[in-house]
Amino acid sequence: MNSHSPVSPGAPKARPKRTFHRWVNNPILEDYALRYAPKSFRKWSEFAVFSSAIGGIAYMADFAIGGSVAISYGFTNALWAILVAAAVIFLTGLPIAYYAAKYNIDMDLLTRGAGFGYLGSTLTSLIYASFTFIYFSLEGSVMAQALNLYFGMSLGLAYLLCALVIIPMVIYGMTFLSKLQMWTQPIWLILMVLPFVVIFAKDPGSLAAWTTFGGHSPSGAGFSGLAFGLAAGVVLSLIAQIGEQVDYLRFMPDKTPANRVKWWWAVVLAGPGWVILGALKQLGGSFLASYIAPTVGLQLANEPIHMYTVAFEQLIPSGFAALTLAAFFVVLSQVKINVTNAYSGSLSWSNFFSRLFHFHPGRVVWLFLNVGIALLLMEVGVFGFLNTVLGFYSNVAVAWIGAVVADLVINKSLLKISPSYVEFKRAHLYNFNPVGFGSMVIASAVSIAAYFGAFGPVMQAFSPFVSLGLAIVLAPVIALITKGKYYIARENSWVQGAHGSQDGRIHVIAGSAGGEGPSGVAGLGGHRHGDGEEELACGVCAFEYERADITHCPFHGATICSLCCSLEKECHDMCKKEPAVEVASGAAVEMH
Repeated sequence: MNSHSPVSPGAPKARPKRTFHRWVNNPILEDYALRYAPKSFRKWSEFAVFSSAIGGIAYMADFAIGGSVAISYGFTNALWAILVAAAVIFLTGLPIAYYAAKYNIDMDLLTRGAGFGYLGSTLTSLIYASFTFIYFSLEGSVMAQALNLYFGMSLGLAYLLCALVIIPMVIYGMTFLSKLQMWTQPIWLILMVLPFVVIFAKDPGSLAAWTTFGGHSPSGAGFSGLAFGLAAGVVLSLIAQIGEQVDYLRFMPDKTPANRVKWWWAVVLAGPGWVILGALKQLGGSFLASYIAPTVGLQLANEPIHMYTVAFEQLIPSGFAALTLAAFFVVLSQVKINVTNAYSGSLSWSNFFSRLFHFHPGRVVWLFLNVGIALLLMEVGVFGFLNTVLGFYSNVAVAWIGAVVADLVINKSLLKISPSYVEFKRAHLYNFNPVGFGSMVIASAVSIAAYFGAFGPVMQAFSPFVSLGLAIVLAPVIALITKGKYYIARENSWVQGAHGSQDGRIHVIAGSAGGEGPSGVAGLGGHRHGDGEEELACGVCAFEYERADITHCPFHGATICSLCCSLEKECHDMCKKEPAVEVASGAAVEMH
């Protein structure tokens, strides 16, 4: 170790320890909303994480979307739109799922280090939050339709009930959600598949009727390029679903030679693999819409409660019993997905507000905000504008995901301009990286203009594909132009990054290990956790964290955890402007 004499005038003054609300201090409630998920907390097996993640896609919106695009654009256009969109969603979701599971970080932290910068990803947090409350409102509307039909409850009251019932289940985060998804999975799968088996057995001709279903489409059941593009745009709005899958996958155990095969299966199937089941559900929705349309009419044929009531009537002679089973299935499905929507929304809002206002009252507070916005959308009747809302949203969501994927696959792996690891801490990131942020903004702006008809009907129909193509092309182009300058603001050699991403060196010159330094802030000393992972003390809040969540702060003259770093208002990012050697109180620290 090198040594330098401490310089007293430059030493930072002692500051009081940061304190958090008790909701933030409780890891079960907080669920590491703004942090790397530490090894000491990740006690679930690969199967448990997989089951929790896949349980979150039990939603009926897939059936509603499938039915809606079939009614609007006909069978053939809906079929190809669902299949092409599924392929795009799978391919873009694979690298995102891998990096999130490897580095145990959520979608926001991943986006920061994948070309967006610390504040640049604030916009994507808002995009992701909007995904969660838009889909919460759609799923809640489907549940309310079931309550309305079964109990005769007014839709307004049903909307309120469907929103409020979710909150207590989400407060305890992954600890409760993992159990809920595992316990309900078998019965959900049986109830979802059983009606199709019965219908196909009793009415084989229903398949032929499906393939000739035209709905409102001017081209009938035939193919139309413009109709295909519009339908694909609606389905592609689901591309941001990978973010919710990642919110579970960040709790994956570390990949080792012993669990390598199980780890990969879990990541692939629970990550991008969600769209396999999702596409099947969308196709099922288009089939059920064609099957029940002669009975309920086209206007109601895309509502899942009507789909499954008519379907269960083929299994159960009693109409009331069929309605009861259908209502139970719809409510179960919507609870399974809306706990995920609410949970992921609380994470994204936490990231959004912590960076803009340096304020974090706890994930639970933002849970109420997310559910409140979703309830408002339900009350104004968002379900009636399903295709329009999702078609517009997909332009922005696709640009975001396209930019992230381009950075992970092209810039990191092929061009090697982006760092090989994912850095998510404020202390080491530029506020804005034009690679991801710039490519997303440009792609979104052009595709939205196309969506509103600025470049003609063809570009209007295919605006989400324009968005995806531009984002993927622009990200490496901007990275080459900027020569990767805006990825890392200062090198992180203070601590070893997650999974060996840094050089692993810790450079401490003086100061006591595990105690308080002369300035009253905690030194670097830590202890070895029971699972072998070393924990280091944060000099600001005094809690201990694993190395991947810690860095050095010259403003405080101590190690600092990523959350305290995010919430610091007064430092003005001085750590990114410091000379090569920083002098801390009682210790000189060599920076690289």
